[in-house]
Amino acid sequence: MNDLSLAARPIVHLIHSGGFYGAERMLLDHCLVTPGQHRVVFINAPQSLLQRFSEAGVPSHNCHCLQALLAHLRQQPGLLNAHNFKAQVFAWVCARRLHLPLVMTQHGFTPRSLKQKLYTWISLRLCRSPQVRRVACVAQSIAQLHRQAGVAEDKLRVIPNGLPEPKRVLPVNQDGPPLREAEVCRDEMEPMVGFVGRLSAEKGPDLFLDALISLCWQRPTLKAVLLGDGEQNQALRQRIDAAGLSLRILLPGYQQDMQPWLKRLNVLVLSSRTEGTPMILLEAMQAGTPVVAFAVGGIPDVLQHRQNGLLAKPLDSVDLERRIGQLLDDPALAEELAQAARVTQRKHYHLPTLARSWDELYRLARESTPV
Repeated sequence: MNDLSLAARPIVHLIHSGGFYGAERMLLDHCLVTPGQHRVVFINAPQSLLQRFSEAGVPSHNCHCLQALLAHLRQQPGLLNAHNFKAQVFAWVCARRLHLPLVMTQHGFTPRSLKQKLYTWISLRLCRSPQVRRVACVAQSIAQLHRQAGVAEDKLRVIPNGLPEPKRVLPVNQDGPPLREAEVCRDEMEPMVGFVGRLSAEKGPDLFLDALISLCWQRPTLKAVLLGDGEQNQALRQRIDAAGLSLRILLPGYQQDMQPWLKRLNVLVLSSRTEGTPMILLEAMQAGTPVVAFAVGGIPDVLQHRQNGLLAKPLDSVDLERRIGQLLDDPALAEELAQAARVTQRKHYHLPTLARSWDELYRLARESTPV
């Protein structure tokens, strides 16, 4: 394989996915910002996910096992970019057998169980191997984990997630015609606080409820919403019902379009136990929605306390409750932080600008020689 043929081949992204979440959103935007350069190979993905990428103009393919992936890449090779654990293991085997350059994109780790800790250890070990030419980390905290694990410094690049230019579209009213812009706005008389993400342990919806149940009892007009789905759905509903708040803390499920919700929320809350650079954080910043978040993972890379958001002590629901209350009680502060966050997103988390860093990383991965 000569350099010219390698340079002419596309970037082939590998991801093991069950739905359209943060990593999938990042990947789709990443492919669209430089059209024509990317293909996506899913491992055991639902047909709806392939359709979403294909309709956006990104070529995609689904493989159900390692042998099918090897056969596909023999026919259509390229520079591999693997995005999560199973895809990383498959990509490493393919890179070794087919002599393809490999990039690992590390979105974050959730080592809460023994199995997850093993996955994290294996992922970090793979990144030390010669088959992996470069490692893209979405946050400094993730890069630091790789340094501590012995991954060579010259392999590591920190490239945070970013957003494309916002589309100017009218929000959709699911019960009727499109809403006018003025009809989707924050309500100071009936404020709403929101959580967005998978209803799973690492995202901390239970910690969100710890704060919001107390706040709702104190504030009779306050409403809350958890947007997403996951294994904790039923347990969360039971807690809400037991608190007598089923009409004020809502679980509408997964939402295809977040923009109307972001315009409605007075505060977006990130109560995650661990994070990289959350896409919903960047979306809220771009939309001008005030944010309160636990200071975990890559979030403090993005938010500076009382400059463009409020940070609570990690996993401290009492402090989270206090910070949410601050923004509800001080709309002027909330607006000031939201406007500063909008500037931060545009300046540092703008995908067309970050695309240049990705181009450089791919160039170095193609040119470097495994040792």
